[in-house]
Amino acid sequence: MIELRAVSKTVTSGTEPLTILHPLTTQIPRGQFVAIVGPSGSGKSTLLGLIAGLDAPTSGSVVIDGVDITNLDEDALAKLRGEKIGFVFQFFHLIPSLTAHENVAVPMEIAGRSDAGARAAALLEEVGLTGRAHHYPSQLSGGEQQRVALARALANNPPIVLADEPTGNLDSTNGRHIMDLLRNIHTSRGTTLLLVTHDAELAAQADARLVMRDGRVVEGLARQMGQLGPLE
Repeated sequence: MIELRAVSKTVTSGTEPLTILHPLTTQIPRGQFVAIVGPSGSGKSTLLGLIAGLDAPTSGSVVIDGVDITNLDEDALAKLRGEKIGFVFQFFHLIPSLTAHENVAVPMEIAGRSDAGARAAALLEEVGLTGRAHHYPSQLSGGEQQRVALARALANNPPIVLADEPTGNLDSTNGRHIMDLLRNIHTSRGTTLLLVTHDAELAAQADARLVMRDGRVVEGLARQMGQLGPLE
């Protein structure tokens, strides 16, 4: 499902090159739940952004479902993301001028789905927000906004969901609710789930864990032997 081939990321800091992610080769099979953990600045969010095609690697290639996304132009990349990847951000990234229902419907309207309204309502019901559908983000709590963001990520039923610290801006109760929803999505839909988190308790619930430090994967543990591809 997801394959990284010697993927790295280097940027310029002042006049010096700064390597955020050292070359990484690994495979993540379809349906796997992988937690990516490590201290701030270890390269976790950079790795997730590269997998999502939100950033381009300095070297190497990212292959999603057999397609090398590093060779795609912006239009093709946007189309692939719309079909295959749902992204959940720590700070929600909802459109403030749209209601919860409208925020969820937008990706489906862009994709040209005729059932966008009905599916948006169903997704909001799935995350427990039926009664809040016509509220704007400013009228919702942080936990409610993150549930809207999760419903939006599921709009086109993507086979991959990437979540970057989805509980990091929430209290413990709302954080547990979001994790319960993510786990249910993973098990009921067979979704491949990659979760960036600082929370060791959350990471322990995953099928596999990648531990990052200073732009390198320093540990990869799989509960089921052979389910996670080789790390280099």
